[in-house]
Amino acid sequence: MMYSSRRKPVLYFKEERRFLSGKCTVYKLFGLCMVLVLVSLLWLQLSCSGDMNEDRRLSRQQQQQQQQQAPPCPADAQASSVDDLSWGPHKLALIVPFRERFEELLVFVPFMHTFLNKKKIRHKIIVINQVDHYRFNRASLINVGYQESGNDTDYLAMHDVDLLPLNDALDYGFPEDGPFHVASPELHPLYHYKTYVGGILLLTKRHYHMCNGMSNRFWGWGREDDEFYRRLRKAELQLFRPSGITTGYKTFLHIHDPAWRKRDQKRVAAQKQEQFKVDPEGGLTNLRYQVESRQEVSISGAPCTVINTKLECEQDRTPWCLLG
Repeated sequence: MMYSSRRKPVLYFKEERRFLSGKCTVYKLFGLCMVLVLVSLLWLQLSCSGDMNEDRRLSRQQQQQQQQQAPPCPADAQASSVDDLSWGPHKLALIVPFRERFEELLVFVPFMHTFLNKKKIRHKIIVINQVDHYRFNRASLINVGYQESGNDTDYLAMHDVDLLPLNDALDYGFPEDGPFHVASPELHPLYHYKTYVGGILLLTKRHYHMCNGMSNRFWGWGREDDEFYRRLRKAELQLFRPSGITTGYKTFLHIHDPAWRKRDQKRVAAQKQEQFKVDPEGGLTNLRYQVESRQEVSISGAPCTVINTKLECEQDRTPWCLLG
């Protein structure tokens, strides 16, 4: 049979219609449903995997941003101060005369490092640890700290390990005009006499050298500060103290426990008479010591230098360096 050229074959479409309607079976419907289910599951899986990849990408970006915004550690903060002009050109050598008071040192170093960084004071903490068998000599250890402080510092703080400043208004800056007694008698929790210059005293290295340092005659606890007060006067250096501090005797925290750490206040041989005399020659010029070791340590992230030092004693001049 011939078909008109204007008629299109429809055999294929008739087969499709038969598949859907004419001879549709339960099995064919079931197969069609299964195909639709599989296509839906495939589409859902592809969509979820795309969302997970996007979440991972966003998470990585957030982590990178947090790392960039994270505050620097104390060591990084100290390093950045070199390039930051707001910290000023001067650098402090914070000298701590020390022996066997480690529980106080663990508190002192991180506290002072944070305190000075907050005030933008470039600094390094130098712990002069006396490791010989003589009596404790605070003044000689400070002399050692001055000698070992290096050329990168231009002023020093003679600082007790058991005294912590609590008032942010206290000045630890460069004492250009003269020695600055931070722990003044009006503020120190224990010592209130007018000639007291102990606890915390700031000096330029030039001024310390003008005084020939501190006397090496004071073995045991006390009196070296009073003798140094006379040296300041002899060198005609103007002494300065804080003003405008309203916190009184609560300006500092004194963490020394006298029941646990008893001070060596014994006076041996002629020491009782000699302790009130001025030492006109002694100081940096007759200092004798040996550095046993030097260690760079970090305490709770705060850096410090520990210099283990053996002092030497002229027993014919100061026999009280020994308790025997």
